[in-house]
Amino acid sequence: MSVAVCLLYAYVRPDHERLIGEIVRAEMPEAHVSLSSEVLPEFREFERLSTVVTNAYIGPVVADYLARLRGTLADSGLGCEPHVTQSNGGIIPFVTAERLPVRLVLSGPSTGVVGAAAVCSAAGFGDIITFDMGGTSSDVSLVQNGEPKVTASLEIDGRPVRSPMLDIHTVGAGGGSLAWTDSGGHLRVGPASAGAFPGPACYGHGDEATVTDANVVLRVLNPEYLLNGQLKIDHVASYRAVRRLAERLGLSVPDTAQGIIDVVTANMARAIRVISVHRGYDPRDYALVPFGGAGPLHAARLAAELGCATVVVPEIPGAQSALGLLMTDVRGDFMRTRRVPVHEDTVDLLSETLDDLSASASAWFDGEGIDPARRSITRGVDMRYRGQNYELGVPVPDGPVTAETVRRLLTDFQDAHERMYGYRLAEASIEAVTFRAQAVGAVSRAQIVPSAARGGTPPRRS
Repeated sequence: MSVAVCLLYAYVRPDHERLIGEIVRAEMPEAHVSLSSEVLPEFREFERLSTVVTNAYIGPVVADYLARLRGTLADSGLGCEPHVTQSNGGIIPFVTAERLPVRLVLSGPSTGVVGAAAVCSAAGFGDIITFDMGGTSSDVSLVQNGEPKVTASLEIDGRPVRSPMLDIHTVGAGGGSLAWTDSGGHLRVGPASAGAFPGPACYGHGDEATVTDANVVLRVLNPEYLLNGQLKIDHVASYRAVRRLAERLGLSVPDTAQGIIDVVTANMARAIRVISVHRGYDPRDYALVPFGGAGPLHAARLAAELGCATVVVPEIPGAQSALGLLMTDVRGDFMRTRRVPVHEDTVDLLSETLDDLSASASAWFDGEGIDPARRSITRGVDMRYRGQNYELGVPVPDGPVTAETVRRLLTDFQDAHERMYGYRLAEASIEAVTFRAQAVGAVSRAQIVPSAARGGTPPRRS
């Protein structure tokens, strides 16, 4: 059983929600209770309601699973607090995740982005676009100056979910994505997938053409084996599946296979443009970093489509997300909605709100037992022109909030607004809406050891 509680102004006065929560727990002790003031203490009631309902919906399943796993690990002799990755690229204790499971949405792909950012920064590539292609989908994200971009919301099946997370865009384009024809007779690829079973036709169970089958037909993949010879495949089945599709399209089998690859490449390029061009960034200025089971296989075509001049392939691309998990820190996010005009006369109000969040972050550090030497707090504020309905996040410089801080915030907001929308309003009033603080507890992590460059330019075939 699960109960979600959302009151209209709970982000201002959470007391009433807390009282309702106490009553519900007393009357229904078995219920998983989610309070909007704990899950998302921000304004906009519909988004807050949608998020707390999502938290309540997945809460019992996630909480039960993590609680059982926590008990199993303790019985097996684990002496430390187990942690799980979250969507902001950090980790949190199991007990926190059991209470706020909505913060695990897109948590899997987030560690791949964190790992890619760390590896590529060490290699001298601070500006990258990550491209994680698996069996059913591709996840893409933009990293600038070694820092992954962060967002506060996404949509799941048309429902808004707000939670601090890395800005990852997902499209149904993976190795198992099915190729099909629409009502107009045009070739489509995805988002439906053959899944783990029956899988691509070449695996011996399915009979529909997938992206993997197209690569087998084109001999981009070995027509006999995959996984360094560990998996024998049926190239005849791939040819047969693609041929059935080719007959519907009136094309040859090789042309149909190439069409499948062209369509899936276009789908992936469109996803990357969402997190780059649509946000004011030119993908030609970034290195493409492919990983996942199928990322490197499609990287060259995708780079050509986007105009990326550099492709950086991690040493073990199939395990990039696992490697990234070894590079994540403990992270906690704190936010508060408070509308404050941004000018030199409101320095005290801005400072007071940010100090309150920093105090909450410090208390969280104490509760987690984080060594003071390993603590850091990053602050930000969502800002907008007065009268606008949506905001842009702007980082707050370290140190006390002063008149110079305010001037910096105004300039950074104007720059961000012009990059996103193409214009700025010199005389318009600007206001801060939601204040944010991210607490980071650095942990011991996997070390990146550079190796000497080997090899050279491969010979050209005539």
